[in-house]
Amino acid sequence: MIKHNYLIKQYEKTGKLRINHNYLREQFSDFRKIFEDLEKLIQDGDYTLGKPVNEFEKNFSKMINVKYAIGVNSGTDALTLSLKALDVGYGNEVITTPNTFIATVGAIVDSGAKPIFVDVREDYNINPDLIEEKITEMTRAIIPVHLTGRPADLGSIIKIADKHNLYVIEDAAQAIGAKYKGQKVGSFGITGCFSLHPLKNLNVIGDAGVITTNDHRIYDKLLKLRNHGLRDRDVCDCFGYNSRMDAIHAAIANLKLKYIDKWNKRHREIASFYIENLKESVPVERDYEEPVYHRFIIRHSIRNELQEYLLKEGIETKVHYPIPIHLQPAAKYLGYKKGDFPIAEEQANTILSIPLYPQLTIEQLDFIVNKIRNFVYK
Repeated sequence: MIKHNYLIKQYEKTGKLRINHNYLREQFSDFRKIFEDLEKLIQDGDYTLGKPVNEFEKNFSKMINVKYAIGVNSGTDALTLSLKALDVGYGNEVITTPNTFIATVGAIVDSGAKPIFVDVREDYNINPDLIEEKITEMTRAIIPVHLTGRPADLGSIIKIADKHNLYVIEDAAQAIGAKYKGQKVGSFGITGCFSLHPLKNLNVIGDAGVITTNDHRIYDKLLKLRNHGLRDRDVCDCFGYNSRMDAIHAAIANLKLKYIDKWNKRHREIASFYIENLKESVPVERDYEEPVYHRFIIRHSIRNELQEYLLKEGIETKVHYPIPIHLQPAAKYLGYKKGDFPIAEEQANTILSIPLYPQLTIEQLDFIVNKIRNFVYK
């Protein structure tokens, strides 16, 4: 695996890097109106919460088809505040997967609860068949992660949660707009947690997040928790956090929200192209899902060599994620060891994220596919 950014910078300087893994430089090229909106926002002085955030929350809840959306300052805080609002904490356990981004588990640990890991299926999402054996008297919640923008098997998960009186908190950070059986993810659990990080399908120019819910009591609690626990300017009902969504980010997100269906459609078109041309090492969609492919992952037994080969050919790739969380130094206290989650561990050794974003051209896609096939069938 390529560990040093200097290699990528070297290829950029020499002109050999033809296709970046992400589109950070291009994503705002068509959005000059953003600067008009920001100028008005600055003139109005509406910096903290206020009208831009209210408008975005209204539009986002409508898109997900839920009653409420709460803008917060990151996808991480969306998870943290959800756990806090549900009174999940010390003495509790929360079930999730070991192959997610560190923030999923970090939020559980920050709440005081203990993360309990369950292995995954071939689609990188939690295996519902393995959940019940991990449930104890201390279990309070399940956090399925819709990894790479593919919905977890929510029907099975919700059924298990209802049987054992558990909360389901959806980590939908990578899955804005994805559907499970025709219904948007983020509308199934007690809360849905989204990220608007610059690399997400819907993004801003920094960190921001959204929580969705249909529960008015949880909504009311989250409104306070994101703003220091304040009922109004002077009265504090509970000790909370400074986790407000910036008005600047809300204005940007509100403008870009108009295009998310178009962008997600393009993500799916590119994914279909990859699936058609790289059949042997790509995901297979199930009938019940409509992924949005925040990441497109291929797999190869000598992934590191493939990654190095593609970089030499001018194609930047990434690994999401090379070290399962149960094997991270931070998780040592949990007592897990190598071999505990064989599917997640095997995937970590073979997965490779290849470029996928709306600005990719058919010429670039052909180039990527041909180079991968040249390596695989050499």
